[in-house]
Amino acid sequence: MSVPNDQIIRQNVDEVYRSESRRVFATLVRLLRDFDLAEEAMHEAFTLAVTQWAETGVPENPRAWLISTGRFKAIDVLRRRGRLDGLAPDVVRRIEAVAASNDERASHDIEDDQLRLIFTCCHPAIDPMVQVPLTLREVCGLSTDEVARAFLTAPVTMAQRIVRGKAKIRDAGIPFVIPTTSDFPQRLESVLAVIYLVFNEGYSASSGDVVTRADLSGEAIRLGRLLLELLHDPEVIGLLALMLLQESRRNARATDDGDIILLEDQDRSLWNASLIKEGLSLVERSLSTRRFGVYSVQAAIAAVHATAPTAERTDWPQIVALYDALLSLNPSPVVELNRAVAMAMRDGPEAGLVMIDSILARGDLLDYHLSHAARGELCRRLGRVADAREAFNQAISLARQEPERRFLTRRLSEL
Repeated sequence: MSVPNDQIIRQNVDEVYRSESRRVFATLVRLLRDFDLAEEAMHEAFTLAVTQWAETGVPENPRAWLISTGRFKAIDVLRRRGRLDGLAPDVVRRIEAVAASNDERASHDIEDDQLRLIFTCCHPAIDPMVQVPLTLREVCGLSTDEVARAFLTAPVTMAQRIVRGKAKIRDAGIPFVIPTTSDFPQRLESVLAVIYLVFNEGYSASSGDVVTRADLSGEAIRLGRLLLELLHDPEVIGLLALMLLQESRRNARATDDGDIILLEDQDRSLWNASLIKEGLSLVERSLSTRRFGVYSVQAAIAAVHATAPTAERTDWPQIVALYDALLSLNPSPVVELNRAVAMAMRDGPEAGLVMIDSILARGDLLDYHLSHAARGELCRRLGRVADAREAFNQAISLARQEPERRFLTRRLSEL
């Protein structure tokens, strides 16, 4: 039975939306200087594509078609709002501008409006607590709920931060440009954090029915490569290395039914050898500078896992030592939790459990499902069934990803 043409077109539009919508949005923001107008214009362009492409076919360059259509749809949006007359000279000039006439971006010839928009959202005039959430929402398309979960924050609070960020860009007239080299240090930390958070959402989705979202992790790696072309900083190198090494394990991280496979149980023959090779080369390059930071150390930890022939032959003393270094650079509860798990692998479950209990006792990570999952696992290994059951139940109540909930439920039933 043949598939109706309109269904094929809709599938094509959906595919283009998944792959191109955030790039289309980023370019429209640059042209329109208005986040909300760009969002509305983009959706109008995709809506028109469903009917227009059914008649004319999918254009050779869908992104260019959508940007051009979005520019003119923006005029329609303003006309419907009754705002066109007063804004016409400025808006029309922007809308008619073409992508080829981009402003000179320092001395670099990189045509990527998402990277430009990331730097805009990470401008030092914007509250640091707002920079990363704003970028995740507006540049990368994560929902407000997804961003809130990434920061363990209430969605209402996060929505307010994002609105404040957009208002600041508008009211302060923050330019949509990639900064000069001298301005990089002020913004690089936030930009790296954004890219890595996007990768994490793709590598281990915070919610939903799947373990991973390849579109997000792939986009983060693409942005990481662009950033490395722009700036050969050790932490940029380290971040790209970290993402590549973690991404190399994607095909081994879940069953065909979508269930989680722990690192220790993964079929290592499924790991992507080319990504590992590239990642290891970048780790060496970053560490050789002696100016590395948190991403380079995390990449070094991933490299130890990548080079272990089996789970049993993993160099856990080396991993604990690297977590010690990471903790000195970034003394956070999550790093402490990861170090506790590594300690349990090196010294036994009791050693790790003492550290996790200490973290929870002072009130940190109480709402983080992985802290309770780790505690449950260590209690299970120690034969403390009642404590393990309590910890797994708490982890299940906090988990938002269905495969994680299924995995924890199985662990609980095994008790």
